[in-house]
Amino acid sequence: MILLTNVTGEPGIETTAGHLTDGMYGLDAMIEGINKVEADPTIRSVGYGGWPNILGVMEFDGGVMDGNTREVGAVGALKRTYHAAQVARAVMQKLNHVMVTGDGADRLAAEIGLPKVKTLLENSGEVWEQKLRDVLSEEEFKKFPNIPLAPLNSVITDPEKVRDTTVFMCKDANQGIHAATSTSGWGWKYPGRLGDSPIAGAGFYADSLYGAAACTHTGEMAIRCSTSRSIVMAMQMGKSLDDAVKFAVEEVDSLKGGFIAGLVIHAIDNKGNHKVVSYNLDEPGLYWLWKPSMSAPEQRPSELV
Repeated sequence: MILLTNVTGEPGIETTAGHLTDGMYGLDAMIEGINKVEADPTIRSVGYGGWPNILGVMEFDGGVMDGNTREVGAVGALKRTYHAAQVARAVMQKLNHVMVTGDGADRLAAEIGLPKVKTLLENSGEVWEQKLRDVLSEEEFKKFPNIPLAPLNSVITDPEKVRDTTVFMCKDANQGIHAATSTSGWGWKYPGRLGDSPIAGAGFYADSLYGAAACTHTGEMAIRCSTSRSIVMAMQMGKSLDDAVKFAVEEVDSLKGGFIAGLVIHAIDNKGNHKVVSYNLDEPGLYWLWKPSMSAPEQRPSELV
């Protein structure tokens, strides 16, 4: 078995590792851990601790993939609950769809028993309002939100410059390889923006025959290159895990135009190997690794590429 998550997975990795040790199906074990990440207000890029869109509204995205069947469930712009991975799981289980967004996602959350909650952390709301006051004139602020929002997309960024997701992937006791994601998305994003986190093949992908991959940071780049799928397909075509990730990095590096920033790629193969690389970042990202041979999960730095 193996469990890999990025640094934001800390509140939930021990829970997931414990469930995997007990033989729980990997996707369920990861969702139990992700639930804890989403509820932790100190994680400023996922769930309750995340930042709102430019209108001050929280919008949560997430996805799950069963590597045994390649079934996928995903949600986008979920507003009334922050448990995006759990609702994504319900899409996979209960609907003949792969992705549900907006009001439909919130409706499904209610149907599976998740209560409507206040999803905007008080501090996040205060910082959001101050940001608007800093960049808008007094007249613009009085008219807000009835002003053009697109110009603000590049002016306002979240105060901690966080474009992170929580990504979990594992190989469970039954040799199933699975992946799950959850995020509050890019802080101060244009309303309705979806990144890579709910998009199978971009932000996550899993195939029990070969491995799994998931991305954090600038989702637009992972969408353009179908980064997670590229890694798993490269392994399917016979490349090693290292070479598959190298191939994906080269694809990202070839991008021209559009928004270019940092990307962190996480991947495992069917042999229990793992690799995490940080592309176009000043310092390596951190991640968590757990295997049954370890006394506890270990935090490690990624490779800079």
